[in-house]
Amino acid sequence: MEIESAKCECCGLREDCTQDYITQVKSKFQGKWLCGLCSEAVSDELSRGKARSGLDEAVKAHISFCRNYKSNPAVNVADGMRQMLRRRSDLSSPSSSSSSKKYSRSSSTSQVGFY
Repeated sequence: MEIESAKCECCGLREDCTQDYITQVKSKFQGKWLCGLCSEAVSDELSRGKARSGLDEAVKAHISFCRNYKSNPAVNVADGMRQMLRRRSDLSSPSSSSSSKKYSRSSSTSQVGFY
């Protein structure tokens, strides 16, 4: 299994992948190789119905977005992850008191007896 470096055509991030994986991703995105974050963004645009003419428009729109805001691929990935986590936290916390209890430690303690 040979590993190759593939460069995302949207953000420019490089990833080491197998040739099979590169071929699989390219077949999904009309011959363009997209990193995981960009492929998720394009898929998200499609699922929301923002790209009226389908995949081609969604890919072109995301490439344009990345080129407009491209400074450093690592910064873009970190920013994308930050936005994704914010969206998730907004969706999962209708009230802040219930979400904080979800992740806090239980106040009860179990007692183990030695006999």
